[in-house]
Amino acid sequence: MDVIINGCRLNVEVYGPEDGPVLIAHHGGGGIGSLGEPKATFGTLADRFRVIVFDARGCGLSEGIPPYSHANWAADVDGLRQWAGVEKVVVAGGSYGGFISLEYAVRYPEHVSAIVLRDTSADGSNLELAFENARNQTRVEINWPNFNRYWGGTVRSDAELKSLWAELIPLYDFEYDEAKSTASVEAGIYRHESHNACFQENFPIYDLTGQLPDIAVPTLVTVGRGDWITPVSASETIARLIPGAELVIFEKSGHSPQTEEPEKFQSVLRDFLDRAIPQGDAAAAGASRGAGSAQ
Repeated sequence: MDVIINGCRLNVEVYGPEDGPVLIAHHGGGGIGSLGEPKATFGTLADRFRVIVFDARGCGLSEGIPPYSHANWAADVDGLRQWAGVEKVVVAGGSYGGFISLEYAVRYPEHVSAIVLRDTSADGSNLELAFENARNQTRVEINWPNFNRYWGGTVRSDAELKSLWAELIPLYDFEYDEAKSTASVEAGIYRHESHNACFQENFPIYDLTGQLPDIAVPTLVTVGRGDWITPVSASETIARLIPGAELVIFEKSGHSPQTEEPEKFQSVLRDFLDRAIPQGDAAAAGASRGAGSAQ
């Protein structure tokens, strides 16, 4: 459905019981991401959670109204919380969605009951490590001008963004499946303006490491052992800085343990949320509910 949040039409899907605790999941990928990934990952929780997934502004099928900033994307998450009519939410996200989940947690701490992160980073240092990992791998031959255009945010069209992503995707999985990766590329929705904003405007100034020790809610940090773009060290930093955070490393995964080791990932996710948000915990669920409606 279409929902107007902060003056921008967002493509939103909602699953689960109306009286369940709300979980808002942000997709990864910046301008190559959409709600399909968090829907598959967190939709399984709809037996007890009210799961909200959406295409961020400038991504997927949502309207493209700049600026595409971390502040705006986090404000849109809070707009969805208000639309859902609750005081607190579980905020979840993987990869670039993890950046926005952490942004939300530090900007709106009073509205967060728990955090779930997957293969992400608290600052931009992971990109330097990723360049080194790309130089040292033997899976594919890197076209460095294209590589630099992608990560420098100087992509010239949606079609070019798709082409550049097709070159990069073999790096992401623990075991590369060409047919699966090709199908994923073809299924994507590409928005080069928001992608460029991610890496030209946001990533160079992204650093939440100094604010993570102030986070005071249960936090799950997950990462694949073979993740080349947001390596294990980035997740270890997050887990070290957030008091009481739990770190789980998936030994046979790259950047996507939710699909590479799905049964283990779902078990870890369920176990964490059952402890962080016990059934019947009205306070953690955000009991003052007066759900909004699509506009």
